[in-house]
Amino acid sequence: MIEWNPVLVVFLSIYVFQSAFDLWLEKLNRNHLKKWGDRAPDSFRTVLDAEKLGKMRAYTIENSNFDSFQTLVSDGLFIILILFGFFPGIERLIEEWGLTPIPGGVLFMLVAGTISFIIHLPFDYAHTFGIEQRFGFNQSSLAIWVSDQIKGAIVNLLLVSILLSALLWTVETFPDWWWLAAFVIISGIQLLLSILYPIVIAPLFNRFEPLKDQELAQKVRDLTRENGIRVKKILQMDAGKRSRHTNAYFTGFGRTKRVVLFDTLLKSHSQEEILAVLAHEMGHYKGRHIWKQFGLFEAAMFVGLYVSYRLLDWPQLYSAFDFETMKPYVGLFFLGIFWQKGGYFLSPLYMALSRRYERHADSFAVKLLKTGRPMAAALRRLGVDNLSNLTPHPLYVRFHYSHPPLVKRVEALEKES
Repeated sequence: MIEWNPVLVVFLSIYVFQSAFDLWLEKLNRNHLKKWGDRAPDSFRTVLDAEKLGKMRAYTIENSNFDSFQTLVSDGLFIILILFGFFPGIERLIEEWGLTPIPGGVLFMLVAGTISFIIHLPFDYAHTFGIEQRFGFNQSSLAIWVSDQIKGAIVNLLLVSILLSALLWTVETFPDWWWLAAFVIISGIQLLLSILYPIVIAPLFNRFEPLKDQELAQKVRDLTRENGIRVKKILQMDAGKRSRHTNAYFTGFGRTKRVVLFDTLLKSHSQEEILAVLAHEMGHYKGRHIWKQFGLFEAAMFVGLYVSYRLLDWPQLYSAFDFETMKPYVGLFFLGIFWQKGGYFLSPLYMALSRRYERHADSFAVKLLKTGRPMAAALRRLGVDNLSNLTPHPLYVRFHYSHPPLVKRVEALEKES
């Protein structure tokens, strides 16, 4: 077991405090739901009965309890690995094998990532074939689930290896300016992935085919064309082979831009509602919300890389965790964990901006369709079909909701109608 020291105490204090705060927030939200969740909001009374409302409450509470238990296990195991010197042990093995900094660093990070994957794997199985199965959402077979895990692991392995190799190469090649070089290279890779995802990665997991409902496809084309949006393809995705959850989205850039509709959405919603959902997504496109959020993320990454550069040569960053040498990838590993935990408390700023963009997209849909009723109807159905929490605690919303709560969205849409 490694010796206690001030830096280790500060690191673990922040780590434990963030985990404890998130667990407390989950409990706060559950208690709020138990107190108010048995009353159907006025804007949902026409589509909810007591049985459905009870099912919605139970689904949210079970998911929250499950997530809390998963957090306790995964974070607890990680702390144990730190305190018992697991990571310095991996570093010593890498040195014994004589690996150079880039492959050695990639291996170090992949070992940590593999441990995280193994820890979360049984939880993913239990959630899919436990909670999702009991509440009627799971459509996946064991074969599909295993296949998804294998393909997901391979894709993540390749992408993480490329990103880490690029990052560590900049550290080796530009010791005084690596943070700036890394920012440029990683940003370029992210943009490339945004373009390639719809045509390379997504088809590994789902089948995409032209929208079969030609009448709806023509309405979608008319809607996008009238608003100056050129969409190369209008596709439907076989989401129903895994889950009954519903959704629709725009994806890709330039020639890979496309509209994707879940087959579950097509089955459960009217054409008017589907067009309203797409009008909302068009609002994001016309408002350049994706680019603005990408810019915000890039700014945060720029600052994070620069601060990491300033801290990477700090000896206590390594000795605090019982490392005998100052390997850059070790410093980046622990700084990344610190940014993840510390950045959690900045998430309300990002979430507030995201919710603002969602409200703007809703308003755009109203202006485009000259009424908010179809969008309100679509949101009601989405909320009921997905067993959404209609009464989240306001503080929980600040930290976890990228969209305004459904009740507020529906009420706002009805006021604009």
